Amino acid sequence: MLYNVCMSQQFLFDEKKNQPLAARLRPESLEEFVGQTHLLGEGKVLRKLIESDKISSLIFWGPPGVGKTTLAKIIANKTHSAFIDFSAVTSGIKEIRAVMEKAEENRRIGSKTIVFVDEIHRFNKAQQDAFLPYVEKGSIILIGATTENPSFEVNSALLSRSKVFVLQALKTEELVSLLKRAITSQNGFGNQKINITDEMLAIIAEFANGDARKALSTLEMIILNGDINDKEEVTITNETIEQCTSKKSLIYDKNGEEHYNIISALHKSMRNSDPDAAIYWLARMLEAGEDPLYIARRVVRFASEDIGLADPHALTTAISAYHACHFLGMPECNIHLAQAVIYMSLAPKSNAIYLAYGKAKTDALKQLSEPVPLVIRNAPTKLMKELNYGKNYQYAHDSEDKLTNMQCLPDSLLGREYYIPTEQGLEAKYKTKLEQIKNWKKEHK
Repeated sequence: MLYNVCMSQQFLFDEKKNQPLAARLRPESLEEFVGQTHLLGEGKVLRKLIESDKISSLIFWGPPGVGKTTLAKIIANKTHSAFIDFSAVTSGIKEIRAVMEKAEENRRIGSKTIVFVDEIHRFNKAQQDAFLPYVEKGSIILIGATTENPSFEVNSALLSRSKVFVLQALKTEELVSLLKRAITSQNGFGNQKINITDEMLAIIAEFANGDARKALSTLEMIILNGDINDKEEVTITNETIEQCTSKKSLIYDKNGEEHYNIISALHKSMRNSDPDAAIYWLARMLEAGEDPLYIARRVVRFASEDIGLADPHALTTAISAYHACHFLGMPECNIHLAQAVIYMSLAPKSNAIYLAYGKAKTDALKQLSEPVPLVIRNAPTKLMKELNYGKNYQYAHDSEDKLTNMQCLPDSLLGREYYIPTEQGLEAKYKTKLEQIKNWKKEHK
């Protein structure tokens, strides 16, 4: 009998050893789970529900490889519930009802059943409707997982009875932590000596783009293709990483000098109206794992600093690119950034707004206590009116030309000019308009 038990244990050990790395390292508790701290951190709503055993039907919405299935299994273990895994491909109405009836029997004897439906958006309306009466009766706790917006892909009746939690792509540092655990864990490569640098782990994590499963499978492939010496030690080289990821390990430290060198190169290439150089430096950053929102913010700044009123649409284009990056993320948003970068490169250039603010800032810092002219102060109280606040204020809309000769600068800065428009693009039009305004004010002094 003891022999049979030992053989069974050995069989299970060998079976696990032959599983993919991601399966061997699947967390079994909340403490082992990586990521989703906005939901599972101490005191966060989902963690509280799990720990207090007050789970109702849930929908997990998020990208692939962020732990939707794993989290559902952890919930089942933590709440001592039976766990049933459904597939949209293999489960028809008949199969669903048979399992639901078994779950109803479990409920009558006081046992809970969690039904996990992966890719619930692939279930048709009839399949989703088959779950509904059992969710309503409490026969099952339904946990659906989807990469699609549940508002459009899950029946409204089922959605209204479920709490939706949005799971996020894992951060690079979270993936690096997971990869380090894989190297040291007995379920991973803890029995081998693996020579791999933190920089290499960061490259693998960035390549995985928030997907834990992809990160682990990539690490496994890299280690299996590493260089092995006589002592069975595995050494990982940059060449191995390049071959297994089909990407070059670009020299780019997101926190170091090269980071600032390349963003400077992008900015100056756009300023120099060189779209080819600009698109190259953009690609260098994105393919090395730079945050697209960081680049988008710099492009937004460029639109006003180096283009301004020469082409007011540049700022609109830059803001639209930022929203696209926020909405889509990488790799889809690369083309939106490329469009914005090329637009900035080809747009007429003017730094007149940048220079205007710089000069105004200098004066403002020197004369912080300069009083606001009485004529343009508000007078909400009787005392303020008695002190001549707002006296002789001229409302521009009341004049035929929509202009007045009212003084708006402090006395010490009277006549100071900050904004000097150029002849570039649409700014030439604004230059003419400004000259007309100044001439009118001279004539109506």
